[in-house]
Amino acid sequence: MATAAKNAELTKKFGKTAKDSGSTGVQIAVLTERINELAPHFETHSKDHSGKRGLMKMIGLRRSLLKYYAKKNPADYQNLIGQLGIRK
Repeated sequence: MATAAKNAELTKKFGKTAKDSGSTGVQIAVLTERINELAPHFETHSKDHSGKRGLMKMIGLRRSLLKYYAKKNPADYQNLIGQLGIRK
């Protein structure tokens, strides 16, 4: 699970300050971490439909944040997706 220590590390890496947990880059990084942690669960539990719905909601939220971030800061967006290893 995404622990407080992991979230603090992501906030420090992607935020403007060590306590900047609300910026778009940090939110995308935390969601990506949670999505990557949940993926193996659904490989073994393919019939967990309610959990899969929550995963799809997280993916949709991340997609919306990425679209916003791409419009607002194109250079930072490219840097972020490169560091997180998402999209092409």
